[in-house]
Amino acid sequence: MSTLTTPPAPADARPAPGARPAYRVTGGRVLRSEWAKLWSLRSTWITLGLGFVFLVAFGLIAAAQFKSRYDSGHHMDPDFASSTALSLSLFGTNFAQLALGVLGVLVTAGEYSTGMIRSTLAAVPHRLPVLWSKSAVFGLVSLVVGLVGVFIAFPVVGGIVSGTPAAQSLSDAGVLRALLGAGLYLALVGVIGTALGALLRSVAGGISVLVASLMLVPGLVSLLPSSWQNNVEPYLPSNAGQAMFTLHHDAVTLSPTAGLLVFLAWTAVALAGAAWRLMRTDA
Repeated sequence: MSTLTTPPAPADARPAPGARPAYRVTGGRVLRSEWAKLWSLRSTWITLGLGFVFLVAFGLIAAAQFKSRYDSGHHMDPDFASSTALSLSLFGTNFAQLALGVLGVLVTAGEYSTGMIRSTLAAVPHRLPVLWSKSAVFGLVSLVVGLVGVFIAFPVVGGIVSGTPAAQSLSDAGVLRALLGAGLYLALVGVIGTALGALLRSVAGGISVLVASLMLVPGLVSLLPSSWQNNVEPYLPSNAGQAMFTLHHDAVTLSPTAGLLVFLAWTAVALAGAAWRLMRTDA
């Protein structure tokens, strides 16, 4: 009488005790990883908080100054005298863009300074999903901070300047579009910051280029002859971005749609440069 026995499985086919199962690298998992890394940094909370405070507080301060001068009859500069509730509520955008742009640089360049980028790229060997995920995650966070900030600032500013020539409501023509444009502009500034950090791989270098492109270059272009200024200024990143949330436009400024397209082009150029360096050079 014979019995059938099942031959034992080869030793190499048996899972090792305590071995972890193999995981595939997917876009969703890379996004979750970058989301977790972003919120694990104390600088994220601090800088986002500063950006939000800048966006709201400076708008309220500007509105209070306008109301005080209007009620007292003090002389105001022509530009300040022509302010609206929208322009006053967005007064802090220039300060908020620096906070969000700098944090965007830190999101990518910070990993190069600490050496963590080697572990990141070892886990995601195709590399580019890391850049896309970092940009998407931080762009979304910047968008939320920007939109929440402007939609809090505008009604409060509107209440402060109520009864003055600057008074506006959300239902006025172009106001809602401008508020949404301001939030989108801040989101794209954050994406450009992440791209510059990945391109230059230096926190100091990325911040320097960001500040120069948004604030210093427009000042230098203003020194050019008038005919040159009119052909160059509208297409600078900061001026094209401001066209996205400006209520009234003149002959030498871009329309909101054109400003969005130009600013998207600048964003794409920064991301393309970062992607090229990421694929062509080692971490």
